[in-house]
Amino acid sequence: MQMYLVGGAVRDGLLGLPVQDRDWVAVGASPQALLDQGYLAVGKDFPVFLHPVTHEEVALARTERKTASGYHGFQVYAAPDVTLEQDLGRRDLTINAMAQAEDGTLVDPYGGQQDLQARVLRHVSEAFVEDPVRILRLARFAARFGDFTVAPETLALMREMVSNGEVDALVPERVWQEVSRGLMEQHPSRMIEVLRACGALARLAPAVDKLFGVPQPPAHHPEVDTGAHLLLVLDECARVQAPLPVRYAALCHDLGKGETAPEEWPRHIGHEGRSVPLAEALSALWRVPTECRELAVLVAREHSHVHGSLGFSAEARMRLLERCDALRRPERFAQMLLACECDARGRTGLANRDYPQRPRLLQALAAVQSVDTAAISAAALAAGRKGPAIGQDIQQARMAALRAIDQAD
Repeated sequence: MQMYLVGGAVRDGLLGLPVQDRDWVAVGASPQALLDQGYLAVGKDFPVFLHPVTHEEVALARTERKTASGYHGFQVYAAPDVTLEQDLGRRDLTINAMAQAEDGTLVDPYGGQQDLQARVLRHVSEAFVEDPVRILRLARFAARFGDFTVAPETLALMREMVSNGEVDALVPERVWQEVSRGLMEQHPSRMIEVLRACGALARLAPAVDKLFGVPQPPAHHPEVDTGAHLLLVLDECARVQAPLPVRYAALCHDLGKGETAPEEWPRHIGHEGRSVPLAEALSALWRVPTECRELAVLVAREHSHVHGSLGFSAEARMRLLERCDALRRPERFAQMLLACECDARGRTGLANRDYPQRPRLLQALAAVQSVDTAAISAAALAAGRKGPAIGQDIQQARMAALRAIDQAD
């Protein structure tokens, strides 16, 4: 039995990146041999074990054979006679199909090290077409390694997979798992670009795909194209290390612009209202977590109001806070403002523009939160006021706090 470090640990080590997870392949081993050495069996679909001391994953060398459509349709063969090269040959990309022996010797039968140096994402074999998840994984790797290009022959295979309907077999949970990870990479725009280039974006997120080629007023959007703006916003989210709900909200914030009639271009009056049901539909399609879905809807509906809020009266600012449920959900409100700031800066040449709307509205929320509602209620009750009258007193105190900000300016 021989042990080899495989996959991402080898790739990232060669790139000089921190190694997060170390996965191993056991060649010439049987399940019983590993159990006898104290390994713990954890795999359901194929033999995977945990090292008794390090708890790192160890899988038996295996091959896979396509038996049905979709990414579940595989028959796995794991046995002592499976070679390391056969195991590596079933992997998706050459840069993920390298192994390292325990003495440090690199095993690279498919040219992964060369592709790392050339910054190329290339499939290992024609078996790539058998698993539609590989399209999503490749797009995610493009988002992680922003200076890597997709090999032309690999892109052709991906287009073939889309054309053959393989992408349609993906289950929502797996789509969201890969998309959410891609959104959290350093260059999330690259994921969208790759999915669009192979035709998968139109199948997985048609409302997002429709944004490309739709013009916007150049006075506000020097990049003009709505799709290009989306890519800039996503990368701005990554630059400020925004959390996942903010990045997903950025993905959905302008979906309504794809529904604007061409004769109304480049203006998009009412796109906010059109964006809301589209954001809800995409969230339902991918079964997006509630936190991400709610923020996406909020940003889609309110981002134009936030952009214009510097000219708001105290009353208008209060209405915005109330619509956003900011007093009960201050953290979500802060995330919404961050998404709006990324939207404002995700424009050609405007990445470093000031966005005073965000601190101004956070200041407004802090002022309203500072109102001592318990003391106001006690005073009102002592004066014989009840019910709605107490609410009016609290509202007046909050409005006074907002007006005090204006007077201080």
